[in-house]
Amino acid sequence: MSQSSTKIVPIGKKVCKPFLLEVMVFSPESGFKFKVIVERTCTPAADAIWKLVFDLYKVTDGVEVQLVHVSFTAGTPVEQEAVQTMADEGITEAQSDVIINEVHPAVKEVVDVSDPTPEQRRRIHNAMQKAVTAVDV
Repeated sequence: MSQSSTKIVPIGKKVCKPFLLEVMVFSPESGFKFKVIVERTCTPAADAIWKLVFDLYKVTDGVEVQLVHVSFTAGTPVEQEAVQTMADEGITEAQSDVIINEVHPAVKEVVDVSDPTPEQRRRIHNAMQKAVTAVDV
């Protein structure tokens, strides 16, 4: 039989510290490289905002030139937890597969486009969302 207990926790000001954490670097094909970053930003009320960032680069003679920047902001609690887990544990095999096989091609498609179409935007969003929530089986 366990004993009763009381816990007293003082409530103070909420704290949220922004950060960026590079969680994956990959060269999917000759001349290209991408970086995947977990970003935590904070609201004025100190609530965390979790993002998954995908940056695509062209590499020529060892010089990286950024071509496209994609930032996916986690909306649901499941997405937020998944992005936070990426920061803690890294990217899973399932997430990596989606990033390589779906996110990269969707982003590469808009390299020379100044204003992606709604369909291109939707494809990138859906691929990023799928990468966040992908689970190993």
